Amino acid sequence: MTYTDVRSHLRSRPVALAAALSMLLVGASTAAASASAPTASDAPSSAAPLTNLAHLDFLLDTVPLTPVAGHTTYLMGEQPTAQAPWVYADKKADGSYARVGGGTLDPVTGHYGQGAFDADDIARTAVVYLRHWQLTGSTASREHAFQTLRSLTYLQTTTGPNAGNVVLWQQADGTLNPSASPAELPDPSDSAESYWLARTVWALGEGYAAFKDADPAFASFLQDRLHLALASLNTQSLARYGTYALADGVQVPAWLLNGGADASAEAALGLSAYTTAAASDGAATTALTQLSEGIAAMSSGSVSQWPFGAILPWTKSQTFWHAWGGLAPAAVAQASVVLHRPDLLTAAVKDSAQFTPQLLAAGGPDNLWSPAPGDAQIAYGADSRVESLVATAKAANAPGLLDVAAVAAGWFFGANPSGAPAYDPATGAAIDGIDPGGKVNLNSGAESTIHTLLTMLTLDANPGLKAKTMAIDATVAIDGLTVVEAESGTLAGGTVVRPESAWTGEALWSGGASVALGAGDAVSIPVPISDQARHVYAVVNQTEARAGSTAWAAGRTRLGSTPNGGAPAQGITDAPGRLVPLTLERALPAGATAVVASSNGAASLDALLVQPLISSVAVTGPGGVSTMYVSSARQSSTRAVVVPKGFVLKQRAFDATGKPVAASRDSIAAERSQRVTVVAGGFTFVTLVRT
Repeated sequence: MTYTDVRSHLRSRPVALAAALSMLLVGASTAAASASAPTASDAPSSAAPLTNLAHLDFLLDTVPLTPVAGHTTYLMGEQPTAQAPWVYADKKADGSYARVGGGTLDPVTGHYGQGAFDADDIARTAVVYLRHWQLTGSTASREHAFQTLRSLTYLQTTTGPNAGNVVLWQQADGTLNPSASPAELPDPSDSAESYWLARTVWALGEGYAAFKDADPAFASFLQDRLHLALASLNTQSLARYGTYALADGVQVPAWLLNGGADASAEAALGLSAYTTAAASDGAATTALTQLSEGIAAMSSGSVSQWPFGAILPWTKSQTFWHAWGGLAPAAVAQASVVLHRPDLLTAAVKDSAQFTPQLLAAGGPDNLWSPAPGDAQIAYGADSRVESLVATAKAANAPGLLDVAAVAAGWFFGANPSGAPAYDPATGAAIDGIDPGGKVNLNSGAESTIHTLLTMLTLDANPGLKAKTMAIDATVAIDGLTVVEAESGTLAGGTVVRPESAWTGEALWSGGASVALGAGDAVSIPVPISDQARHVYAVVNQTEARAGSTAWAAGRTRLGSTPNGGAPAQGITDAPGRLVPLTLERALPAGATAVVASSNGAASLDALLVQPLISSVAVTGPGGVSTMYVSSARQSSTRAVVVPKGFVLKQRAFDATGKPVAASRDSIAAERSQRVTVVAGGFTFVTLVRT
């Protein structure tokens, strides 16, 4: 499966969605038009702008706009061409890139099974150029924003039953391809709402805000197209506003765009920008209110309950989170300000201040927690964390989240599993991802380039955050939530089960296997030793029928029990039962090396998620060594830190909302241990600086 296939699966969210993600790092390899891009790089200066649009400019091409019924755009008669980015860019042996379309190339027609350009990337490219123009005043970026918005609106269907929806794919010669190969849902791509409609709303909203005074005629055109999109949504998902469905016993909003907080969030970002510039537009304000309320309702978990405050992306699963499309916290944070709705901010704060620090301590922005963390890391996921942290920090007046944002943004400069930069400020090129073993996909397609640049624009717009980020270029240690497979244990009865597919319909079997126990069976699962107590979350496949329970112990310490069955009503999910992490009542004692599960009925055990009461991630760079300590404890805790002679220990402590607490201080010690305080559910940054 290619990276192209993966994006297709994610867009249409089919049954095989999560299984496809495991193949993310396989690059597109079809031949296409090629051109050179600069490849030299140097370590960036914190004073120099980080945003370099050269590679995105390279991806841009001129698109002929052919007259087609139901498809037109601004000044089409006077300007019969526009601009759009090629969807992929494969890195060649000489360091240059080949621009590549999606799907199989027909050498006779020059058409791809999907296309050269797609509405998803055109919309987000427009956002990059709009933000760069607004930040720097660049006339070139203004023109690119103008042309990509013209290209995007050409893809929007203007007449008939699908009016307001958007065709996804377009060939290099301008031909529209409503039904791609491989097939994507909806098919045809403008037959229903979609991710690409959500991103069209995003671009139109930010476009209107930027052009309102600079080009009122064009802004009016964008406003009309935004209203056309909202009219479509009002007959689809938003028509269900105020109704709910059940997903594994949990009430979920039935009105989210494309069934998810992920797509809805990107539409909400555009609506926040638009509503700020057009406060009297009741239709837009209503849509923003409805989407934001639905997104906030997907907040789940707590400091010591999976997914630790994250906003779940998909209404059809309560045990599936992905970093891809993870801008939900940014969306509700911005909406809370625009709508004067502080109640919306709670979900953003929990995701940013509680879940994201745990995510970073577990190894960074893994694209999936499903429910066990794993999979590749990509720019989209990393950027979503950075933008969400910054937006929430500003909306909630929570400065601690900017410190977390610096660690998250360090991913682009080497603080990632590969240990190498994921962005080259000298060329503007990015990478298409890093697999769990640290292998890098060196291609730099549109999505990766776009979201890398969105982070760079965020850093350039926030000099203090930028300076903190540029002080980080490597991760030196992590001690966070880890996965221990049940099948790694020693069985006393029971069997290891390996299903044909790891995808259950709403979650993934970690490691592609599980342990099946019967009454009287047991399994002893080895766990890494630790000097501190740890929470344990047993990932159990609960059946709907009651089937007894499984008792968990470490030596003589009883950790608790979990039900084998009795799962809540399936509701709208695609699988009966649920593959769910259940919190054990007691912490695993320090020094424990095994957890034993003993069942009195039919049990299906996937894995253990083992989480230190105080997790940590240590980063280094020109700014020295800094460690973020993250609490999942119910009370304040301390950790010992050795302060070498001649160093100052700087301690900045924050609560579970990212706001500072009194424990922040500097201290000087001569080769002795200092105690670092981490408040319950909060996080503390410790930096050693030479005096």
